[in-house]
Amino acid sequence: MSGFGVVTLVAQVLLVVAGAPLLTGVMRQVRAYLEGRAGAGVLQPWRDVRKLLRKEPITPTGTGPAFRAAPLVLVATGLLVAALVPLAGTVSPAASHGDLIVVVALLALGTVTLALAGLDTGTAFGGMGASREMTIAALVEPTILLSVLALSMPSGSTSLAAIVTGRIDEPARLASPSSLLALVALAVVTLAEAGRLPVDNPSTHLELTMVHEAMVLEYAGPDLALIELGAQLRLTVLLGLLATLAVPWGIATTTSWPALLLALVLLTIKVTALGAGLAAAEVSWAKVRLFRVPELLAGSFLLALLAVTASYFLSGA
Repeated sequence: MSGFGVVTLVAQVLLVVAGAPLLTGVMRQVRAYLEGRAGAGVLQPWRDVRKLLRKEPITPTGTGPAFRAAPLVLVATGLLVAALVPLAGTVSPAASHGDLIVVVALLALGTVTLALAGLDTGTAFGGMGASREMTIAALVEPTILLSVLALSMPSGSTSLAAIVTGRIDEPARLASPSSLLALVALAVVTLAEAGRLPVDNPSTHLELTMVHEAMVLEYAGPDLALIELGAQLRLTVLLGLLATLAVPWGIATTTSWPALLLALVLLTIKVTALGAGLAAAEVSWAKVRLFRVPELLAGSFLLALLAVTASYFLSGA
């Protein structure tokens, strides 16, 4: 375990933690600008977290350990994924553990824990949101697995560090049919996993449309701050993973301090650009009906399956 690897890991996690609320602020500001509003400012999500941390925690009567543990588990899984995914560099202590299966399992753990917390409240909204969330997750997690699996087949490894290094060393992989199909499928499920339009609307509390918000209605104070931070971490990590796989250039693959600094700067630019583009697209998107969401996600699953098939035949050729 080298000092450079430790610094890479710490710098990457700190950048994600500090930048996740700022990314949400940028996306809200972009939407406000396109909608003709002034907006609350890029720093508003951090102000909200600070305000909630100062409030008294409130636990509804009758809730059990699932409700109390969900905020911590959601943040912990987000931090672990931020450490395992090679967002800034492939030379880190976590690189050997950043396996595709582990990352998807951690994302699924956060989703299941939050769904259990929604059920633990015993409310109609909590149960409804948990049911919808698990329906979406049942299609999202396999699609993420298949998408990255298609990208991993040329490398012969499910290690994300090996996948990213292979795509940097062989740029021709980026334009292959299997790569393009996998990235499109991954982009679609990223919207579902992060609870964005057209699958979910993070800014609404209408009972007929909300999914994520229905599970967290009973949270308040510091617990709600952790829930919000966990959701922001997941969005940042997923966009970072998509940017890393689609445009891997600039990621530090050697023990060079200037390369690490450049990688952190480029990571910030790429994720911010993706977030701003997503926010701009959401202005013109409408949320699809709940019963149409499985059709959308099934389409992305089919794209991922085609990507695996294409990758298999191309690698065999």
